[in-house]
Amino acid sequence: MRSVDLRSDTVTMPVPAMKEAMMSALAGDDVFGEDSAVNELERKCAAMFGMEAGLFCPSGTMANQIAIRMHTSPQDELICDANSHVHVYEGGGIAFHSGVSVKTVQGDRGRIRASDVEENISPDNVHYPHTSLVCIENTCNRGGGSIYDPAEIARISEMCRWHGLKLHLDGARIFNAITETGEDPTAYGKTMDSMSVCLSKGLGAPVGSLLLSTSEKIRQARRIRKVMGGGMRQAGYIAAAGIYALEHHVGRLKDDHRRAREMAAALQHISCVAEIMPVQTNIVVFRLEDGMPQDLFLSRLQKQGILAIAFGRQTIRMVTHLDIADDDIERAVRALVSL
Repeated sequence: MRSVDLRSDTVTMPVPAMKEAMMSALAGDDVFGEDSAVNELERKCAAMFGMEAGLFCPSGTMANQIAIRMHTSPQDELICDANSHVHVYEGGGIAFHSGVSVKTVQGDRGRIRASDVEENISPDNVHYPHTSLVCIENTCNRGGGSIYDPAEIARISEMCRWHGLKLHLDGARIFNAITETGEDPTAYGKTMDSMSVCLSKGLGAPVGSLLLSTSEKIRQARRIRKVMGGGMRQAGYIAAAGIYALEHHVGRLKDDHRRAREMAAALQHISCVAEIMPVQTNIVVFRLEDGMPQDLFLSRLQKQGILAIAFGRQTIRMVTHLDIADDDIERAVRALVSL
């Protein structure tokens, strides 16, 4: 029997129509700027968010790290939430690639406020690093897929401009956020200096992220991508998957969110579950009672063909996605009840 894989929305496989689009792509050498599918993807995604230009990258981590490098200088400092992906899950890349220190904020499920930014700007004093960048994440992975209030993003943007700071958005799951808020994505072109957009999570493409910014900054980013080894050749075959995802897989994200809420509702009746984070999008994070060892919980689920992932001490994460259907949720709920 097929496993119900709820570990991440990165485990999706390309649908047949996406594979067909990939195989019929008009590819070229992207380093020479001659891959028409890559060029189309970059233009299309930039326009969606009201940005001037885009850069196709192999991963969201690379896109974020390029952005940090292009907005900062060594001995600078960036502000972000303590649970943000750029700080926790990118292998210390901020220090390695950019020589920049990090000032973390304890936000609300991964979300910081404009007041947090103002309170954490370092003084103009030789003893302190120079604060130059703010990074926010929407949706927030470690916040259980929490969504930023668009009005708060606007306040953060205004605060950054007032203090001469750049603002970068890790938008790995930005389409999940927009699907729920109904906001105009072009607003991000007015509030952000740069943003990353992932194609291989909720949108179901096999690989790739876009970095979006001004034309001038993207020219700089292209040089940084080359140094990081991210220059690709006939990348149009995977870019075509991204184009297909943008055109066909955004509207269906509400199904993922509905299924995540159904999962959370079922978890409320499981005796070994102590607490469930509020579910806003496609991520369900919950804490187990101390009497149920985390490893035992996961192994019992796995024996029934349900895959989940540890997400901290006594904490589990489940993620709905393109490859999870209603009957998969029913299977998972039955397995949870049996525990």
